[in-house]
Amino acid sequence: PETTAGLPVPRPPAEIAGGDGGAVLRGEASVGDGTGVDVTAFYLRGARATLESAVANGVRLAVLKDGSPSCATTYIFDGTFRQQRDRGQGVTAALLAQAGIRLFSEGQLEEAAVYLEALEAEPPLGS
Repeated sequence: PETTAGLPVPRPPAEIAGGDGGAVLRGEASVGDGTGVDVTAFYLRGARATLESAVANGVRLAVLKDGSPSCATTYIFDGTFRQQRDRGQGVTAALLAQAGIRLFSEGQLEEAAVYLEALEAEPPLGS
């Protein structure tokens, strides 16, 4: 998501300080990179663009990368750049979850597959 918003690849690592992705969405936390630059705006723009695309395409589940300040579903790093984990979601993950999209980490592929099978067995919306 953050590359969609204009951050390059490669780039310095980034972490959320002061909370998780939900706190960033509420303006209570920020995302900074390892060089001390505040990159919160990129993460917010990327999250919004991802949600817009997900809604436009009828996305109902997402498999995302844990530990990422954008995509984490169960844990993030605490903003100290010392590999200290905190429970929480990344910015994009929090926004997708608020929109009702079911999230899975890369370690939950079997659960995601079961959920997808259940979704595919449902009648189409509006029928």
